[in-house]
Amino acid sequence: MQVDEQRQLVGVVGSGSFGMAIANLLAENVDVLLYVRREEVLEEIQQRSGRYAVLAPNITPTSDLKHLADSCQLIFPIVPSQAFRSMMRNLGPHLNPTHFLIHGTKGLDLSTLPEGQEISPEYIKTMSQVIAEESVVCRIGCLSGPNLSSEIMEGQPAATVIASPFTEVIKAGQQVLKSAKFQVYGNHAIIGAELAGALKNIIALAAGILDGKGLGKNIWALLITRGLSEMIHIGRAVGTDIKPFLGVAGIGDLVATASSTKSRNYKTGYRLAKGESLDDIIADMNEVVEGVRTLETVKALTDHLHITTPIIEIVYRAFFKNMSIDNAIKVLMTYPYAVDVDYI
Repeated sequence: MQVDEQRQLVGVVGSGSFGMAIANLLAENVDVLLYVRREEVLEEIQQRSGRYAVLAPNITPTSDLKHLADSCQLIFPIVPSQAFRSMMRNLGPHLNPTHFLIHGTKGLDLSTLPEGQEISPEYIKTMSQVIAEESVVCRIGCLSGPNLSSEIMEGQPAATVIASPFTEVIKAGQQVLKSAKFQVYGNHAIIGAELAGALKNIIALAAGILDGKGLGKNIWALLITRGLSEMIHIGRAVGTDIKPFLGVAGIGDLVATASSTKSRNYKTGYRLAKGESLDDIIADMNEVVEGVRTLETVKALTDHLHITTPIIEIVYRAFFKNMSIDNAIKVLMTYPYAVDVDYI
């Protein structure tokens, strides 16, 4: 398919559900070049068959990262965190300092951790840090917010935050994404926004557990408020600005992800509470459940930094140490919190 040479061409790396959703949003304003790694998926997108039938006609697939980098100054990498560094090592050689990269991956990178080495802060990277390490790109941003892919694909109203230390990155992202149904806010605290997006997935796992046990909104509200507190304490401990945690990228994303059956993290917690094994749940999921991987990383980080995070501790034990769900809930309800709001 030929794209209109008069329109801006923007790249998206990743054809998962969120990559597709962002590609469709972009297609309302610009032409889109969508990188696809597997040839069979490339053919499906070209034919607009199966799940790809919903893609806009001005989205062109490619399996050539060099072509994408040569054609697009603005690129949105949206791949699972465990594959992000590998993707950047392939894309990085084709990038130059004039490129803008705005990622949409809500997870943490541990790929440089030496085998047998205990997890410590210097080995935990956000995706913006991975981009900086694996390319010469300086103008880096991230997408964070309550962006449930299925709702975006349905054309429902939504909002996001583009966080970047560079105002020109925020403006570039707003220009190509903003529409009558998609509001785009800006924030300069990129690490805070990235951490908020990653940490809320852990709380979403816990929210699914509560619903799976048939519990109500009172304890759900307790989980959200105390979970947000733990997220902020972690952010503060690693030296980030806490403002993103109190906005769309933090509270907004947390509430959406921890209350929707369309959230993979929420569904994983729900199914665990219903008695399914974690291995079976993961094997049955079509896409990566970022919260499970983030949970292991963040548990090691909080232990290393000696941060008290009882919800994260309880969820970790429920997922990886065979703690019964009923006992986990009992611990949550009886934990001796000293004060209500302790992060302002």
